[in-house]
Amino acid sequence: MNIMLTTYRHIRIGVPLDSQDGSGKMRGPHEPERVGKTMAEVIAQIMKQSMVTTGVNTGVDTEVNTRIQTMESRNTQKPMRMIHFSRLMLTGIFCALPTFAMGFDYLQTLPAKPPVPLNNPMTASKSALGKQLFFDRSLLGTNSLLSCNSCHNLKQGGDDNKALSLGQGGQKTLRSAPSLWNIGFQTVLYWDGRSTSLEAQTLDHLRNPTISTWPNIGELVQALGKSSHYRQAFSKAFPADKESFFGISGENIARAITSFERTLQASNSAFDQYIAGDESAISASAKRGIQAFNDAGCLACHFGANFAGPAPGPALKMGDGFYELFPNNLGSSYDQQYHLLVDLGRFAYTGDPTERYMWRVPPLRNIAVTAPYFHNGAVASLEEAIRVMGKTQFNKQLSDKNVNDIAAFLHSLTGEMPDKILR
Repeated sequence: MNIMLTTYRHIRIGVPLDSQDGSGKMRGPHEPERVGKTMAEVIAQIMKQSMVTTGVNTGVDTEVNTRIQTMESRNTQKPMRMIHFSRLMLTGIFCALPTFAMGFDYLQTLPAKPPVPLNNPMTASKSALGKQLFFDRSLLGTNSLLSCNSCHNLKQGGDDNKALSLGQGGQKTLRSAPSLWNIGFQTVLYWDGRSTSLEAQTLDHLRNPTISTWPNIGELVQALGKSSHYRQAFSKAFPADKESFFGISGENIARAITSFERTLQASNSAFDQYIAGDESAISASAKRGIQAFNDAGCLACHFGANFAGPAPGPALKMGDGFYELFPNNLGSSYDQQYHLLVDLGRFAYTGDPTERYMWRVPPLRNIAVTAPYFHNGAVASLEEAIRVMGKTQFNKQLSDKNVNDIAAFLHSLTGEMPDKILR
């Protein structure tokens, strides 16, 4: 489970509580002093991790000073656009801290590759095997009509464009299927952040009777072992384990699938091209949308390379969570219209009353192709989702112009999805 380091209005940073302190006692659910990472340290690490320019801010009410600088990239001699907002960082997170001298470039391109766990290094044979398993219906049952791609259709933005997915026998899932594109950059998984690694999440799916009809993973392993193709593929992907049932095991199934999932990078979006210096890559409306996105307060949660908070690194390690309260301002008509108060978020997992309606901050890359929106898939259009966020998070009634401009900016975050992966 996770514990929250601190709360400033509606955003929290959590770290796993699965280790012991020096006394040998397990950490309790309300012992932040044992976390070993203060909010000030988190800020400092974010600054180190990101491209930083120094600026002095005198308080949270300082007017946003948006600066767009064109720099020469040292490596390519190509103009690199840096967009940053000189202010006390991220309205709503750090506003309770003393004046902090910083400038934070939190509109960024994706790194070249996502982080990879030491116990599951990337290899071509492993990711190729994972791709086969991802599209193979027999992975989820002897008579399964579903594959991983059924709910996470890579040609449809990495989800199924349904409010709730249909599992085995027409069972509905509890929450909307998230996109798998760029999933390797997420530090925790599921809407409530309950899984701390892709490998653990994959095993969880294989044990879920809504998704898989296998009574246990052991029977799945035996079924795969009957295939000469899979015996050969697993032996090649996991040569160190090939003497043990050809390397076929639940853990290796998960390792192969997640190795493939880490190749699912949709980069080089129009926004990325704009950041790289191509002034014509995005429309005038999208450029206004960048400013409107900040003015509305959206960057309080949706910053960083994946627009989901700090990227994996010193500031937020894999397994640490970055969460937001949704809805933050109770009482709007949207609460009932879109059933926003039915699902209690992380509270349903942790039982901690302070985590009611807390959710992992979802990434915004490719958001324009992953409708419907929110954990319950209740909102059909991107423009309506923007209006809902403005009202429920910041109690703002956004104008149609601002909504359309923000939508244009979000459309510019749709990346290129490699054909070789989709084939």
